[in-house]
Amino acid sequence: MSVEVRWLNCLTSFFYLHCECCLNELLTVMNWKPLTDISQLDQILEESKNQRVMILKHSTRCSISSMALNRLERSWEDDNKVAPYYLDLIKYRPISNAIAEKFGVEHESPQVIVIENGEVAYTASHMGINYSSVVA
Repeated sequence: MSVEVRWLNCLTSFFYLHCECCLNELLTVMNWKPLTDISQLDQILEESKNQRVMILKHSTRCSISSMALNRLERSWEDDNKVAPYYLDLIKYRPISNAIAEKFGVEHESPQVIVIENGEVAYTASHMGINYSSVVA
C-alpha cells in the first residue's frame, strides 16, 4: 500500500503528516535519522565531512510544514548521497534552538538546513524548500 493510500485511510489527518501513524510511515519510507538529542549535532558536523547532511525542522501542527515535507518526500531519491535528519519541533524545540546557535541560522519552520564540510551549504524555509537545491 502506498503512503498516499494510507493517508486516505487516516481519518485523523488533515494533511497526511499531522498524525503519528502517518508520520511514522513516512520516516520509514525515507530512512530519516530522527534528531532527538543535542549531542547529534556534533555527529552531523563530522558526517558532513563525508557527505551532505540535511536537517529538516518540521512542525507536526503546521499545514505548511506538512506540505513542504510532502513535496520533499515525493522528490526524494535514496541514492542522492544526502543523509536526511528529521527534527520534530513540537517534541524537541531546544534542539532547534541549538541548531540556530551552532550553525548561525535563524529558526524558521518548516526549515531545511544542509551541512557540507562542517558548514551550512543551503538553507530554506516554507515553500522555498527545494529538493534540487538540497542535493546540488
